[in-house]
Amino acid sequence: MAVAELVSAEQYLHTSFEHDAEFVEGRIVERPVPTWEHAFLQTFLVRELWATDRRLQCFTVTEQRVQTQPGRFRVPDVCVVSEKPGGPTGRRIVTRPPHLCVEILSPEDAPVETAEKVKEYLDFGVEWVWVIDPASLSGQVHSRTSVAKVENKIFSTDWFSVDLSGVEFC
Repeated sequence: MAVAELVSAEQYLHTSFEHDAEFVEGRIVERPVPTWEHAFLQTFLVRELWATDRRLQCFTVTEQRVQTQPGRFRVPDVCVVSEKPGGPTGRRIVTRPPHLCVEILSPEDAPVETAEKVKEYLDFGVEWVWVIDPASLSGQVHSRTSVAKVENKIFSTDWFSVDLSGVEFC
């Protein structure tokens, strides 16, 4: 078995990937290429969340690098932040906890790795984490104090809710 070469955070931040990768303690972690259902659901979520952005003075973005620890950068499928990140144009990353991070499951996602990401987001200070299975439109809503199973297709935070029952994958 080959051992992956370790890289620095600076090398990671200055490297382009066809489908953005994550960075965990010196290792580049590739993310699965999205399926049609994954991409469609991501677009649906952004469209629904953008409708609340202006009223709540927040920003909904896709696949934004989020630095959760000095040696860790995650790339949630969707996140909602209350302020734009600082830094030079083209190099901005989120360094403060988003209000919401969304992980849309892909067939290749391992439950253990997804649970690790959820814990990492919550430990960083993210208020809410949604994990959504695009096949069933069910999942979980995590907060720092609870986890709720979602079977009615309605994912919520203290600021907003999104009803996935209108999702049709054409």
